[in-house]
Amino acid sequence: MTEVEREKLAKVLREEAHLLTGKTENYDALLDMIGDAHFVLLGEATHGTQEFYRARANITKRLITEKGFCGVAVEADWPDAYRVNRYIRGEKRDPSGQVALGGFQRFPTWMWRNTEVLDFVEWLHQYNRDKQRPVGFYGLDLYSLYSSIEAVIEYLEKVDPQAAQRARQRYSCFEHFGEDAQAYGHAASSQLSASCESEVVKQLTELQQQKAHLLQKDGKLAGDELFYAQQNARLVKNAEEYYRAMFHGKVSFWNLRDHHMAETLDALASHLKYNGEMPKLVVWEHNSHIGDARATSVAEAGELNVGQLVRQKYERDAVLIGFSTFTGTVTAATDWGGQHEQKNVRPGLANSYEELLHYAGKVTGEPNYYLILRDNGTVEQVLTGPCLQRR
Repeated sequence: MTEVEREKLAKVLREEAHLLTGKTENYDALLDMIGDAHFVLLGEATHGTQEFYRARANITKRLITEKGFCGVAVEADWPDAYRVNRYIRGEKRDPSGQVALGGFQRFPTWMWRNTEVLDFVEWLHQYNRDKQRPVGFYGLDLYSLYSSIEAVIEYLEKVDPQAAQRARQRYSCFEHFGEDAQAYGHAASSQLSASCESEVVKQLTELQQQKAHLLQKDGKLAGDELFYAQQNARLVKNAEEYYRAMFHGKVSFWNLRDHHMAETLDALASHLKYNGEMPKLVVWEHNSHIGDARATSVAEAGELNVGQLVRQKYERDAVLIGFSTFTGTVTAATDWGGQHEQKNVRPGLANSYEELLHYAGKVTGEPNYYLILRDNGTVEQVLTGPCLQRR
């Protein structure tokens, strides 16, 4: 790209930019574009940059207060997020948001146990106090194989001890591996150990078939607690398949994971219907999950993602909003499981979209801004075509 070409493209972007100066009304145009959509997916370029978390929280607060959104679904494990859900909805199991967030023990813990998320959780807790229809907080991910097993058994022990015993027997298939799901996946995929597939499918099927029976046995909050247990059982089934697929190539287990997250979002939408009306849900995940994979090179390898699946199902009722940066800092670790550090984000590559967006922002004097691409042919023409990207 020549200097003249870059300046021409940057000029178009500057004219279309909505500046972010720290004022609440900065997002007015974004909310107008969202309109009456029921699904808003908010991304992030990293899992550890404060500005992304803060922007998502600010946008989400306005979606809740001005447009009636009733659930936040995040890239986190179902049981851990549901503990936060119980706190913000007024259940008194945890005395504070900080304690409720303590369930997030899996690396990287700072992804959800950070000050921005804590502030947002406490805001939700306060907001829900006088609401007939409180806002919920839910996890979409599937890494919690063993804690989800425990949650299913714990629920059944309260409502049907005999069913709990059957569940315990079925899930005992995993006991040989301690709590190492990857060890199970390797052994099962290599036929070094029997697969637990049939047992986890049986358990999910029984929970689904016994819905009416279990609702009669349970007391208050019966529907929510049964849904929580069913989702844990579904997670166990999908996680079992995921860990077996992990040793057969990246695309297969990536697709299983994103199918699970989209499936969980659909289940939430069905469960949270109110007087027959579809609920409005916000999703917080990494850009790689909430963007539309069909617009990137990963589609060539057969990879899909949540954004693609949601858009294919809900079409214009879903709005996908990505976040990016030219450079900055991120909380991350050098090695998996290592100590967190503040690291620098490498500057965007030459002739990348990050560089072009950065260049356009520098000239305006306000580097933080957003662009609306929907029904905007002017911007679409500028941002069409493949460019280099950091990995």
